[in-house]
Amino acid sequence: MTTADLHTLTGAYALHALSDEEREAFERHLADCEACARETAELSATAARLGLAVSVPPRPAMREDVLRQIATVRQEGPAGPALPRRPRTRSRGSRTRPVSRWALAACLAAAAALGGTAVWQHERAEDALEQARRADRGADGIAAVLTAPDARSRTTKLAGGATGTVVVSDSRDRAVFMAAGMAEPPRGKVYQLWFDDDGTMRSAGLMDSARTSQAVLMRGAVGGASGMGVTVEPKGGSEQPTSTPLALLNLPA
Repeated sequence: MTTADLHTLTGAYALHALSDEEREAFERHLADCEACARETAELSATAARLGLAVSVPPRPAMREDVLRQIATVRQEGPAGPALPRRPRTRSRGSRTRPVSRWALAACLAAAAALGGTAVWQHERAEDALEQARRADRGADGIAAVLTAPDARSRTTKLAGGATGTVVVSDSRDRAVFMAAGMAEPPRGKVYQLWFDDDGTMRSAGLMDSARTSQAVLMRGAVGGASGMGVTVEPKGGSEQPTSTPLALLNLPA
């Protein structure tokens, strides 16, 4: 693949439409091509705006519907090793051998296991619904900033050919940070965002360590912040930066 060919892949890269081989080649190219890095960040931002603009919030009654249907769905018990087949009990006339206490205990244990599975699945459903609600709130906040009439953006290059774009809306007093092509942080570490309040760094939330490309609604109001930064911090984040920033950039004026 020639350099000229790589220049034409910005749109496909922003939409995650490249093969693994093409993506790796293009990311190596991004590290040395400022024009492609800037265009990729702009296209990624546009794709995010388009996607969020047409997103549809779930019905308010969706939670109740899911919980109601859980109670009517047959639950599967936990898988276990197959038990050896036992010979049938012979009957003498109309009499059969009584059920042993071990068989009765096994039946009770199975019933308890099925009940536990239902409770576990109910709790999992509750967790999933809460995560969906948080995701919806985050997506709404991101969309509000990206689609604001006064939204302004600034893009910078990060290590390894990654790019970062910050979008700010004065009317919303919020900011969104969008990253593309970031490497996963070291084990036990996380990327943390910061607002720069005239030299004092204020935590603005954590990024998702499992995603190399994402849009994050920065926590808190922009206020009087003049810039932002990204650092690598211990899992759970820090009250103040503990490492050299991966990026420091002024907020768009």
